[in-house]
This record gives sequence, structure tokens and C-alpha cells, in this order.
Amino acid sequence: MIHTIFSHVGDFLQKGDVLVINDTRVIPARLCGHKEETRGRVEVLLLKKLPGAGEEWECLVNRGKRVKEGTKIRFAPDLEGEVVGNGTEGKKRISFEARGAFETIIRRIGHVPLPPYIRGGEDEPLDKEGYQTIFARHEGAVAAPTAGLHFTPELVRGLEEKGVAIVPLTLHVGLGSFQPIRHEEVEEHRLEPEFYKLPPAAAEAINAARAQGGRVCAVGTTVVRALETAVDGRGGIHPGEGLTDLYVYPGYRFKAIDALITNFHLPRSTLLLLVFAFAGRDVILKAYQAAIAEGYGFYSYGDGMLIM
Repeated sequence: MIHTIFSHVGDFLQKGDVLVINDTRVIPARLCGHKEETRGRVEVLLLKKLPGAGEEWECLVNRGKRVKEGTKIRFAPDLEGEVVGNGTEGKKRISFEARGAFETIIRRIGHVPLPPYIRGGEDEPLDKEGYQTIFARHEGAVAAPTAGLHFTPELVRGLEEKGVAIVPLTLHVGLGSFQPIRHEEVEEHRLEPEFYKLPPAAAEAINAARAQGGRVCAVGTTVVRALETAVDGRGGIHPGEGLTDLYVYPGYRFKAIDALITNFHLPRSTLLLLVFAFAGRDVILKAYQAAIAEGYGFYSYGDGMLIM
């Protein structure tokens, strides 16, 4: 076990290794509006666009408080919505009517759904830009892939100069990744599907590196889940896109990765179980005890660890 500064991560990587990052971008998914009938305040969190024509989304409404079907909500002069039904586990389906491009309006009026432990006003730069990794490109996440927050442009340049490849994939992080495990038996838990995309160039780069003896280091648990969804039984990575609900817990046999960069996670979380599965429960518990003793930070803007 080694304690060091994250900017020295290159000391543990070598020429020919591949860092696989998640280039998802957090959308301003939190919308504030009011009921047209009563003028009561309504807060909506966009979770998932539903298939079909129009802008119908599965949402959290008023943090689980009851909002009946048929309720009409005005968010802005050019955006209205109507609750048209129930979604899964207390969520609601809302059909939006936008006078203009929906995405453009959301960028203007929406707020990034910052975790509750991050202090800061909605108008501070942290709101729409600070809660993004430097790799963020493709909009669709409701939470940042936090392992990527440790990287700076200078660090990436240094790694590339050393011969470490930086390879992107996309997995749009949803709330399901953070739902606590409430079952007595962890095997009974289910993850909500999340969209992922692994481009052909990324699959080719990863396969070429492994063929030449390079190691694949996943930057975050979301990358692990995307790669382990795209891998075949012989360890070959295949390009593609779709939904993954892969749930990794102890006993899982990893085929796609050799190393993992991850933050410190909460008990009874699927994130912690994935880390247990990769490194072993006893090893990780010792690492957590050491992190607590050293005063390391947990959560999104906390410290992280490289497991090899």
C-alpha cells in the first residue's frame, strides 16, 4: 500500500498501457417550475428519455412527494410539461412541450444536479462546468463519473508523452449507480440500465494494447461496467452501443481490465461491491481504514486510489 499524490499516478503506469476514460457530460437535468393550477412549486429531475416521438422523460418529481397524473407544470415561457403516468419505483413520466429546441431550453434554464454535500450557489461556475471532468463531451449523465475529476490537462499530456494511451468510451451515469442495496442478499439487487457506447477506434486501441502486453486501466466503475459488457469470453473488446445493467459483486470474473482508478464509496453501495470484487474485500477494507486514518476525503471530490 503506497500513499502518494494523484499527479504522480504516471509513476505506476508504463509505455503501452491504456487508460480508458468516460467522456459522458452531465446535463442540467434539474428543472424548477410551478403547477399551472395551484402555482405550487415543483422540482423535476430528468432521468431517462423514453423511446418514441416527442420529449417524454422518466423523472423524479418533488423528491418523491405525490404529484398526480394530469398535473401541468410550467418551467419557462417556452417549456411546459404534463405528468402522463407513473414510472418505476415512484418515478413519474412527464411529456414536455417545448417552443424551440428542447436541449437548448434545458441548457438555459436547467441546473446540474449537484450532490447534496457540495456547497455552492446555483449561479456559481461549479453548477454547469465545475461538476464535469476534463473529458466530458457527450451529454446524457445525471452525475459525473467522479474518478475522472482527478485529471488535469497537464497530467494527461504527461501520461501521453510517456506512451500511455487515453481512450474514451461513453456511459451515461444514472441514479441507479448510487441507489443503496436494500436487500439482505446482495444478489437480489438490480441495477437500472444505463446507455453506453464503445467506439470502434477505442475497442481497436484496447485490443492492440493487450496484444502487446499493455495493461488496461479503467478510470472509474462506470468504465469497468461498460468494458465488461463489451468483452467476450477470450478477453476481446467489441465496439457497440446499447443499455447495460451489469451488476458486479464478489465472485465476478473480470475479463477486460487489469487496473482500476476509483474514489472511496459508501457502504452498501454497488460501487463498493464492484471494488470488493476486483481487489478483495479484506484488502479494500484495510485501504479504507488507512484512508480514514490519513484523513482522506470521500465522495465525488474526495481522494482516490489506483488498484493494480
